[in-house]
Amino acid sequence: MKEIIKNYEDVLVMLDELLHEEKKFNWDTFYKNREKQVPFFKDLPDENLVSYVKERVIKTGKVLELGCGPGRNAIFLAENGFLVDAVDSSQEALQWANERARSKGIDVNFIRENIFCLEYEAGTYDFVYDSGCFHHFPPHRRTSYLELIDRVLKPGGYFALTTFVEGGELGGSEISDWDVYRLKSMKGGLGYSEEKLKEIFDRFKTLEIRLMRELPALSGMFGVSGLRTALFKKKED
Repeated sequence: MKEIIKNYEDVLVMLDELLHEEKKFNWDTFYKNREKQVPFFKDLPDENLVSYVKERVIKTGKVLELGCGPGRNAIFLAENGFLVDAVDSSQEALQWANERARSKGIDVNFIRENIFCLEYEAGTYDFVYDSGCFHHFPPHRRTSYLELIDRVLKPGGYFALTTFVEGGELGGSEISDWDVYRLKSMKGGLGYSEEKLKEIFDRFKTLEIRLMRELPALSGMFGVSGLRTALFKKKED
């Protein structure tokens, strides 16, 4: 029988269906034209991620990247001695990522899948990274996202993300969570303030939340205005 709700997952799927614009968006189409002037198409790692590694905040270990796109951050981590599992739902993005990794002789385990559909073993990863994935998840998927991170991280492990600011030049809708469903749209992606990130991720210890530093491409890092970075630590058992 169609359109019957029997469990929590059915509720999530029903709410997904309400958000028509997001449902129609195709990431394979988005990544197909590699010549588009999209800032994060450049093969440069996020400046905040570089700082975590270079300053030894994050030490080598096993990493899960959520929504890796063309692989720029996953490859950087692998180059610096991390074992990397990088997940994305777009075949076009992962093909590009694999080409980049092979051209550099770098080994990354790229996985094509919805992050909520993969089976993860508990306490597997020392570090989980998300650059631009979280702000595309609707509010009703947030609980699953938090549970995923909490489950896969080792005690004392780190989680970091880069996300839209509210009303930012790259995107970042300022609507409330409730308005997402009133309007049946996330308006291209949700923006997050420091206060909202602290509230959502309050099960973790906040180490740093700041605006991304704007940097020229010659710096060898990706740094643009309109994004917010955050670093958290899972509490010890």
